[in-house]
Amino acid sequence: MQTTWILSANAGRARFFSESDPAEPLQEIEDMINDAVRMRASETENDKEGVTAAGNSGHDIGGTQGASLAHNGKAGAPNKQYEAPHTAAEVEAEKFAKDISQFLLEAHREGRFQQLVISASPQFLGALRAFLDPHIKPLIKLEVNKDYTHSSAQQLREQIHEQLRAQREKH
Repeated sequence: MQTTWILSANAGRARFFSESDPAEPLQEIEDMINDAVRMRASETENDKEGVTAAGNSGHDIGGTQGASLAHNGKAGAPNKQYEAPHTAAEVEAEKFAKDISQFLLEAHREGRFQQLVISASPQFLGALRAFLDPHIKPLIKLEVNKDYTHSSAQQLREQIHEQLRAQREKH
């Protein structure tokens, strides 16, 4: 019988459950916490944004408007000192998504699961998709755009099975 893993995640927490037999309760196999997301901004940011950060620009390409053409503003291209408009929380969420993706890849290589269901908060689901290994993507049988990290295993299972039924009815 195939083992399905259910991942319930947001930028601060990822819970992994295993389902081998639908008649048996879900088994929680891992609970990853992203402590960096829970810290205050002053604890994670070591400097304020530089003068060429995109957030300081009226047109989000770095530099200040009306300055010299050093940043090739006519072409809309940023200069070499351009800083992408990422907050510290977004950077930490991306690191966490990479960690989760690596964990999934290693577990799959070990043969621990054959199918995957992902339930994640909308913003974090996008970050997670960006970092999933190409070997993992075909294993996904369902993606749910909701955060169920605080739900019990039984509540999570009910939500997932409801989504699977709805998906089957559409097709």
